Amino acid sequence: MARTILLGALAALFFSATFILNRAMSLEGGHWLWSASLRYAFMLPILLLWTLASGGPRAVAEALRLFGRNPLFWTLAGSIGFGVFYAGVTLAAAYSPGWVTATTWQATILATPLVLAALGRRVPKKGLAFTGAIFAGIVLVNIEQAGPLADVGSLWGVAAVLTAALAYPLGNQLVWEARHGGKGRIPRIDQPSLDAGRTPTLLLTIGSIPFWLVLIAVTQPPPPSQGQVIQTGLVALSAGVIATTLFLRARSRAKNAYELAAVDATQALEVVFCLAGETLLLAAPLPGPLGAAGIALAVGGLVLYVCRQV
Repeated sequence: MARTILLGALAALFFSATFILNRAMSLEGGHWLWSASLRYAFMLPILLLWTLASGGPRAVAEALRLFGRNPLFWTLAGSIGFGVFYAGVTLAAAYSPGWVTATTWQATILATPLVLAALGRRVPKKGLAFTGAIFAGIVLVNIEQAGPLADVGSLWGVAAVLTAALAYPLGNQLVWEARHGGKGRIPRIDQPSLDAGRTPTLLLTIGSIPFWLVLIAVTQPPPPSQGQVIQTGLVALSAGVIATTLFLRARSRAKNAYELAAVDATQALEVVFCLAGETLLLAAPLPGPLGAAGIALAVGGLVLYVCRQV
């Protein structure tokens, strides 16, 4: 359990780059859709080269065969877990500081039990009590950020993050269900290569491509700047490849619903990493009393998860 939590914490460190760089690109006028879609455009060749370097042509062929056997499943899981998720995160960056988005993003910890229940898994009730503290923290941070009167943009930002917070665990859990036997319309994909993290990340990235193409065609955003392209490449490497691989590896090690919820709870550390990074790199103001209390509650929920398991 301790090693699993450590992997999740390392993933949170690299994930925090998402919120910091997305906010930086938003402040520079970059369109949120390029911040989202270019990340996966960069991730695809990086993951293919990584798979080729570590497993040779056979590993790449095996991954492509896995996609070819269940293209609808991987397209659905990729569109939800990578597409809807990251579109929501980048859209929110246009309205709120990164640490506010990162704190609101912790709603994904609350969404995990809902996803588990919807897919027929037993909800870890002893963990639900700890998520209450995390939810209270999210509320306090957003109350402070909104001020006396919340504008429509900030409300859209909150809605986008909450949608992303539900989509991410749903997409990941679909992969976990497929790897562990499948059920109903979820296919059984009994392949040990899915445990490494690299392979499911590659397959979900390929599966998300139709989502991005359709969204770009509908939205028709202005061309990205060179700076946005470079920063998106950094996000792709840090959060898209390293963090996602670590996180999916941690989830593959989970043996039951409680451990799955605990791994997802490690994302609370993103708030701390993001706040530190934004303060140092973007000169963002420190949170006030309500925001600080909210962060403490959100991170405290993770500590309770771990202490309860021990």
